[in-house]
Amino acid sequence: MTTPSTARAEDRTAEAATPGAAPRRDAEASRAAILRAARHLLARHAHADITLKAVADRAGVSAPLILKYFGNKDALFARVMSFESDADALLDAPLEDLGRHMVRHLLEGQTQRGADPVLRIVFAPLHGEQGDILRANFRTQVSERLAERIGGPGAGLRAELAVSTLLGLGVMYGIARGTQLRATPIDDIVDRYAPAVQAQLAP
Repeated sequence: MTTPSTARAEDRTAEAATPGAAPRRDAEASRAAILRAARHLLARHAHADITLKAVADRAGVSAPLILKYFGNKDALFARVMSFESDADALLDAPLEDLGRHMVRHLLEGQTQRGADPVLRIVFAPLHGEQGDILRANFRTQVSERLAERIGGPGAGLRAELAVSTLLGLGVMYGIARGTQLRATPIDDIVDRYAPAVQAQLAP
């Protein structure tokens, strides 16, 4: 997994090779590190308790750089509380293979990208009014979007059941950190678990 320090080291190498392209790449790596840090903290602390300094320290950048890229704390967390780009990736598969794709995407997000696409909704109760925003975004950007995608009778219920099934795996893998689950190859988990998600997608 790429860390902020390794990303910056890679960017410096790229700068030496292609001076014109490196600054843009460095900025993109820094923005990604900031968003990952904010998502990590949002999943563990109340929104009101998270400082820009805490985000900066975890991301390996300065607090003024966060202000430069995102404007202020509210603007940064508005990005973190949106599921739109996550839903784009989560639902990017044919319907007949969507359950497998969703399970794999969730597991690879946790193990390879350091960011679960949906799990932060579990922490909405920590965040007061911001939690209401998180819930509303999740409802419209994930559950309702999936319902539109699958269509047919009971699409809303089937979508929520499919997402519930996916969240259960995310909690057990990423929060409870089940030892047997985490010791099992992702392919094996997908083979066992994806049919349960796919079953909810069918009319």
